[in-house]
Amino acid sequence: MSEPAFQDQYPDDYAHCYGCGRLNVAGHQLKSYWDEEETVCRHTPDPKYTGGFPGFLYGGMIASLIDCHGAGTAAAAKAREDGKPISRFVTASLKVDYLVPTPIDTELEVRGKVVEIKGRKVTVDLRVIAAGATCATGTVVMVQLKEQH
Repeated sequence: MSEPAFQDQYPDDYAHCYGCGRLNVAGHQLKSYWDEEETVCRHTPDPKYTGGFPGFLYGGMIASLIDCHGAGTAAAAKAREDGKPISRFVTASLKVDYLVPTPIDTELEVRGKVVEIKGRKVTVDLRVIAAGATCATGTVVMVQLKEQH
């Protein structure tokens, strides 16, 4: 990707998230980018995130992927609409539907599509895909922080 990841544009004071913070060396450091009108994040989970049975990802990690990629998508979409730098968003609502078990031994693709931007609130629909199969879907409502340093 030629553009910097959305998360790499977060102000330093807001770059410590376990899922996507570039300043959290122990975290996942997820990276999200535009792919035309959708956004995409690719991540291969560490085997330590195994769910209830070997070979499959636990649901909390799936929710984390949806949450953090959704926040990045909201930030980038709002910045694009306003013509301003990316700012930080926080989760107001997170809904996840687990469709089929998500394998842990493959790169996952998380895709986001903005449903609505209304003031400081952005709603995003997301899909978690493994080897071409949609394993989980989700919807997040993200709210832009009022003040940033």
